[in-house]
Amino acid sequence: MEKLTRKDLMSLEQYAEERSAFRDRVMAHKKDRRLDLGTNAALYFEDRLTMQYQVQEMLRIERIFEADGINEELEAYNPLIPDGSNWKATFMIEFPEAEERQAMLEKLVGIEDRVYVQVEDFSRVFAISDEDLERADEHKTSAVHFMRFEFPPEQAAALKSGASLIAGIDHENYSVEISPVADNIRESLLNDLTAQV
Repeated sequence: MEKLTRKDLMSLEQYAEERSAFRDRVMAHKKDRRLDLGTNAALYFEDRLTMQYQVQEMLRIERIFEADGINEELEAYNPLIPDGSNWKATFMIEFPEAEERQAMLEKLVGIEDRVYVQVEDFSRVFAISDEDLERADEHKTSAVHFMRFEFPPEQAAALKSGASLIAGIDHENYSVEISPVADNIRESLLNDLTAQV
């Protein structure tokens, strides 16, 4: 999937005019890219469109219009665009009450290494987490992690040929499996696997 460049972005003025319609388009797109993993965790699969929206929003909020600032935002968010052989996602642990969230983050140390996807009868593909920086320690994990799921070519080919998709977490304090993943999500994620198989 092609990375974003400055030519892909709207000026602040143009974005102000088109923001509402663009936001509606992105929100509709995101509905097919959110995968709930039980009641308190979710994967938000990123792609070029979701990252374009994120960059545009950051430029708007920070009022960034100079080339260096724009390039910094692109450098920060382009790594979250899939490379053709993988899926990239933001993983969120979601407990509404602050005290419960704090307690659970302590109980869920290492959960970011136990999130997986699985193509039908193949072995699980576990997430490679937080390549940009460490977000957890031995006492607690973070509520947000950035993940990459790297697919061997034979698994990507099977998925494209109609194999079902499973996803889950197998942590001692949080275990869930979604089997199969809903078709709308599966179909959206197939678009990220553009590498030749």
